[in-house]
Amino acid sequence: MITIISPAKTLDFKSLVQTQKFSMPDFIEDSKILVKELRKLNPKDIVNVMKVNDEIANLNFERNLSWKTPFSIDNAKQSLLTFKGQVYVGLDAKTLSEDDLLFAQNNLRILSGLYGILRPLDLMQAYRLEMGIPLKNPKGRNLYEFWGTKITDVINKELSDHKHKVLINLASNEYYKVVKFKLIKADIITPVFKEDKGNEYKVVTVYAKTARGLMSRFIIQNRIEDPEEIKAFDSGGYLFNHDLSTEKEWVFTR
Repeated sequence: MITIISPAKTLDFKSLVQTQKFSMPDFIEDSKILVKELRKLNPKDIVNVMKVNDEIANLNFERNLSWKTPFSIDNAKQSLLTFKGQVYVGLDAKTLSEDDLLFAQNNLRILSGLYGILRPLDLMQAYRLEMGIPLKNPKGRNLYEFWGTKITDVINKELSDHKHKVLINLASNEYYKVVKFKLIKADIITPVFKEDKGNEYKVVTVYAKTARGLMSRFIIQNRIEDPEEIKAFDSGGYLFNHDLSTEKEWVFTR
């Protein structure tokens, strides 16, 4: 069983790292190709392509120029300990033990516009490149065309070593679309988190993002490899709702 999550726009390269263990991204050569394309964009181009303000554009213009290999523990940081968005608030990786991180290394994957797919301990340098951005590249008009089936192939290869051939999709639609789900050689289960709004249950995006992180943490800390055990998830007040769930979409409500 492998769980996939999205990355985050905000990054933390200042906090101390609680482990010296690290690994290298599988697709660093592909990342180099994308960085080469990003370096063609001046700050004004970045504003137009990424739909960001001038401050963010200037920051990422400098990041693109500064990006370099080889990665080391001195110039890069482990991915799970770097991302800071709402999913990672729920996951709270800085409080995970080293044993937790090692379990995550084998069972959790982070999808990324620049790096394709990251293990939790894969080193990364600062970037901003959302999967949905229409960045023209040597392989097509956008990142979905650039990554093609590479990410799907890696997931299939890694799932082949797991007892339970199941992909737990906790990624946003923007990132999940890079996975060619029809080619995945496993069952795919998508947990959905809904809030009680009186007459009905609704997805509230900010809460759902946090819940994805909470569930990722729950899977890691409980060493879950059988998807059925996910139904016991109760973090943040959520409970499995059998009546609203289907075979492939498991709904958790509160």
